[in-house]
Formats: sequence, C-alpha cells, structure tokens
Amino acid sequence: MVANDNEFGLRDLLGLRDRSAWLFLVIFEATILLYMVRNFAESPVILAVIALALVAGAGVLVLVIPVDPLPLPAAIAVAAAGPIAAALTAVDIDHGMSKQVWTAFASSYVLAVLVVRGRLGAAWCGVAGIAAVIAVVSATNGLRVVVGSIVPIATVAGVSIGAAVMRPMQRSLRLLREEATMRAAAEATMAAQNGERDRQLARLDKVARPILERIAEGAELTAAEREECRLLEAELRDGLRAPQLVTDELSSAARGARSRGVEVVLLDDGGFAGVPKWVRQQVIESATRELDAANAGSVTVRVLPMGRRVLATVLANAPDRDRRTEIDTAGEVSVST
Repeated sequence: MVANDNEFGLRDLLGLRDRSAWLFLVIFEATILLYMVRNFAESPVILAVIALALVAGAGVLVLVIPVDPLPLPAAIAVAAAGPIAAALTAVDIDHGMSKQVWTAFASSYVLAVLVVRGRLGAAWCGVAGIAAVIAVVSATNGLRVVVGSIVPIATVAGVSIGAAVMRPMQRSLRLLREEATMRAAAEATMAAQNGERDRQLARLDKVARPILERIAEGAELTAAEREECRLLEAELRDGLRAPQLVTDELSSAARGARSRGVEVVLLDDGGFAGVPKWVRQQVIESATRELDAANAGSVTVRVLPMGRRVLATVLANAPDRDRRTEIDTAGEVSVST
C-alpha cells in the first residue's frame, strides 16, 4: 500500500495539534493584532477594523481546519485576505515611509503558515498580490514604501525553504509512524490470540482433565462416565462453533437438555459483533429458557450474520409442537408456534 505524504503533514511535524495548536493560535492572533493596530493611527477606523478582521480571520482559518493540505477554497480565501487588507490600509498614503506597510508584515505570517499547510502556490500568489497593491497605491511616494512592502517576501521564502528541507524528514516520520501502527496492531492481534488460547486451554483443563486422566490411566469407564464424555465432547464442540454463546448459564442448560435426550445445536455466524451486551444477554436468556423447557426433540440456537434485522433465532422442535423465537438487534423478542 502506497501511503500519501499528506497523511502526515507539516502540522504533525511542528506539533500543531490539540492544546499546542490552540496556544499557537492565541499567540499568532496576538501577533497579528500588534501589527495591525498601528493602522488605526493613519487609516480610516472602519477600514482599519475591516483589514484587521480579514487578516485575523485568515489566521484562524489557516490554523483550525485539520485537513492537510488546506482545502483549496480556504487557501484562496487566506491568500486573498492579505492583498485586500493591504489595499484598505494603503488608502491616503502621504508619507514616504507609511505605517500601513505593517499590514503586509502581518499578512506575511499568515501566508507563511499557509506554506506549512501545503499551499505553497497560493501563499506566493498572496505575497505577489500584497506587493502589487502597495506598489500601485504608493507609486507617487517613491520606492521606500514599495521596498517596505516587499520585505515580508523573506518571511514566506524562508518558510518555503524550510518546508522543502523538512519534506524528507516528514516522509521518514510518516513511515516510522506507519511501522509503529502496524507493529502495535500486530502485537494487539497476537495478545488477543494468546488470550483466547489461554482461555480455551484453561476451560479445557477445567472440564476435560479429570476424564482424560481416567482414560490415560487405562481405567474402564462406567456408563455414567461414558455419558459424561458424550456431554463433554458436545460442550467442547459448542466452544468451537459458537464461542460467543458459551456462558456458564447457557452451557449448563445445554448440558441438562442433552442429558434428557434433546439434540442441541449452537451456531454463531458473527452477528454479536457491534451489538450491546444486554442484547446478547437477551439471546442467551431466551435460549436458556427453551433448553430448560425441552425434554425431547431438538433445540437449535443460531446467531445470524451481521447486517440482518434478526440477530438470533432459537428453534425448538418437540413431538407435540414447534416453537420459533427471534431476537432482533434492538433486543425485541418474538415467539411463533
């Protein structure tokens, strides 16, 4: 299986997850605010507020969406926020070195994070848009403002280079994480298999050891002991064919029914997976009642495959009547004769 590099994004590599991501968001928004608040001194207040909302909103958007790379519509919105905010705060520039260029600096940090989120092209489009807006609006004020608006390019360029350098490390960490996941899954499977084997061995040791020791000693078995062997063999078969039905309650009822001459068949096709424990108990109680009531004929208890409306059936065939009990996945019991 070929894994996607995006399954382990740079957000994972930088630890931008869970509580650390929220802390980073708070610090990030505070930094944007400290830059953008300078616009209130020279730009119209309403325009400064709108610009601040645009850049701060882009900062939230670029961090809170958990998918890497950032979805394209969100990336376009983040990239467009910087140029629009720059246009709003560059109105009425009349200084050679205006404070409105702080919008470009604040936006550059948002675009740098956009690079981290896997949208390099959108980030550079945003940088170009900011430079173009400031250059056009401040064309009459000389090069100082234009140069000031181009300086944030270094921020995005540095992050872009860092992201490119970290890609091999990102790929290595992804492979290590996949190997660790596969190893953990294999260990869990092995532990489950060992646990089931130990459980079956303990059960076999408990119920079969005494009679097996008698047989190993070469003792002649009595009629009662031979009957015990027959019942024991049936119980062990139940454990293989219907492990989810094997409980002390149901096994005792099945043994009693078999000792009275009733043919008992337990089948498990896997329908218990995913159902509540109390529904499973409802099936066992219904089966136990039929087994306790049977004195002749046969009783078949079957757990149906997953996906069926009916979870399990208990079919009791007796010389004088036939009785069918159905238990659905909601635990409802219906009986027909």
